[in-house]
Amino acid sequence: MLTVVLSGLRARWASFLGGFLALALGVGLLTTMGLGLSATFHAPERSPQRFASSPVVVQGQDRLTLDVRRGPDTVPVSQRLDRPQPVDKELVRELRTRWPLTESGGPDAVGLDAPAAEVRALVGDRARVLTGDERLNADPDPERDAQALVGLNALLGTTGGVTAFVSVFVVASTFAFAVALRRREFGLLRTAGATPGQVRRILLAEATALGVLASAAGCALGAAGAPLLARALVDGDLAPEWFAVGDAVWPFHLAFWTGLTVALAGAVAASRRAGKVGPAAALREADVDTDVLPLGRALLGTGLLLTGLGLLVWTCVTEPSELLKRKTYTTLPMLLTGGVALLSPLLVRPVARLLRLRGAVGTLVRENSAASVRRTAAVAAPVLVTVALAGTLFGSAASVTRTRGVEAREQTAAQYVVSGEDLGSVADAPAGAVLSPTASTSLFVRDGAEAVVKYGARAIADPAAFAELARLPVVAGDLRDLDDRSIVVNEEFERHRVGETVEIWRADGSGPVRLRVVAVLALGTGDNGPYVTRANAPGALLDRIDARGGGAATARALEASGGTVRTADAWAEAAHPASSPQTRLGMILVLGIALVYTVIGLANTLLMATSVRGGELASLRLAGATRAQILRVVTGEAALATAIGTLLGLGVTAAVLGTLGAGLASLSAPVALVLPWATAGAAAAVCAAVAVAASALPAWRLTR
Repeated sequence: MLTVVLSGLRARWASFLGGFLALALGVGLLTTMGLGLSATFHAPERSPQRFASSPVVVQGQDRLTLDVRRGPDTVPVSQRLDRPQPVDKELVRELRTRWPLTESGGPDAVGLDAPAAEVRALVGDRARVLTGDERLNADPDPERDAQALVGLNALLGTTGGVTAFVSVFVVASTFAFAVALRRREFGLLRTAGATPGQVRRILLAEATALGVLASAAGCALGAAGAPLLARALVDGDLAPEWFAVGDAVWPFHLAFWTGLTVALAGAVAASRRAGKVGPAAALREADVDTDVLPLGRALLGTGLLLTGLGLLVWTCVTEPSELLKRKTYTTLPMLLTGGVALLSPLLVRPVARLLRLRGAVGTLVRENSAASVRRTAAVAAPVLVTVALAGTLFGSAASVTRTRGVEAREQTAAQYVVSGEDLGSVADAPAGAVLSPTASTSLFVRDGAEAVVKYGARAIADPAAFAELARLPVVAGDLRDLDDRSIVVNEEFERHRVGETVEIWRADGSGPVRLRVVAVLALGTGDNGPYVTRANAPGALLDRIDARGGGAATARALEASGGTVRTADAWAEAAHPASSPQTRLGMILVLGIALVYTVIGLANTLLMATSVRGGELASLRLAGATRAQILRVVTGEAALATAIGTLLGLGVTAAVLGTLGAGLASLSAPVALVLPWATAGAAAAVCAAVAVAASALPAWRLTR
């Protein structure tokens, strides 16, 4: 059997080349993404800067710790404050009487050279005592390195998931189609006495050899590509300047064994069908496909399709805000796309039959596409995956961003908006102008007895002006009732009825404070957070001023605040840009992987499919067809299959974006959907060009 396997690999090296390249590239990308992902788990170690010369640092409390229920017991849960509390002045005096202090950059921490145990005994629970590497917590923005890796971790995780999804699909599809083309070969083996088990073992042995070689090559390719990826991420401002891949070993193991498993999994299903081929298959002359959708593929495709649709509808009904998160609109469309792609053979023939193509060439294109369902579906499926990914990823991200911009603009009646950090007051505003300064703050609220939730909130400096300019989606109550003893909440709060009392802790950890609910807002896209007055936001700095009235004189007066003055329209567009360069680069990275795989899959499938059509094309020449007509037939079939895949991909996109629109409507948010025609069209055009070229070249050679 080994001799048969090796002879088959040598004789059919061109057929196996596409699968080898796809699998090697997939393993390489998985290795690269895994190495990049491993580097995002831990930020680099840094030495303390602010109190580098002080072995002990006393810092004000920087966390709010509350007891919550866990089963029959209670456990402490901590949430980080916006900024550490100042060290108590009495404690500072006690420390100063015993040791010399180092004060640097604010009242939140002091450094000293003293025995840590004695300092802890004196401080008790009035502050935190930091030693060693813990002194980093006293530096400005101590978590900046870890926070810089959060978005990068999500991007690489998403890219790795797309890579795994597309590689599994392309490799499995390539194996399945290659087996379908070898039906007569297997019939000859059966005629020569080969058993079904021997046929299956031949295919599995070929897949094992291909999987081992391609996975090994992919690991080497990934090791070389990981530093290039890190450099590209840094250059594209997707990663901090210090980011670099590490020397983790697990990405190589994960990628290698994943590649081998994918190769074997793709061969298992194909080998089962190959084992059922009888000796009579060697005598077949017709290329009309039968049994194009095996039971296993039908069940898997139906399951994925129903699961994807079910989860989309369930999420839209129960937690519509989840549809706005990248994890959701990346994961769920993959299930839907995979289901439609697996069931595509059922859709190819009806769609092809519906077309009314003119002339003899058009008739042949339509009938050949409908008769050769496996070939047409094998071409349409990778196009479907690429177009669906382009439409759902780019469309969902752009729709969410545009909706938030429209929502922000609709929620203010201001003519001008000033934005900046620590804005100053506007003393010479013209008569008739209404100014509403606000600040960003945080509130901590118990969510039942089991959790403590930190909300981003807005602190209102002038409640009357705020009520006049705000156009928030109020579902109950009145914004004009907001004062120092009340709060405006959204429907996400556990207590969100007007008149109820909410217990909150302020951004500096002070509290609890009981505030009465005076208005309830629709949840929207998630930016309709709670609103309080500045009395409940100690230390919050003004970062936005809404203004209306007074004409151009108001705009000139607002410049004295020290912020950026824009019209409300320009502010909404700047605060929620259609697409940042970083987001666009990340999406292009994800789509680029899918497109590369599609190109490989299309080229390999069509080169194999067209190369075995010599007898068919010769019959057309004998029937009077010219060489140009035959080329038009072959390329027309490729173009038709690409068009079918594009239509199916747009159908998946419409389903996902339609569900997103329904979710936005249920959140009382504006529905501003974006269908990325340019991106989806470019992906479809590349697929069509590759498909036409990959079918025309072997057809031109066969018709010489």
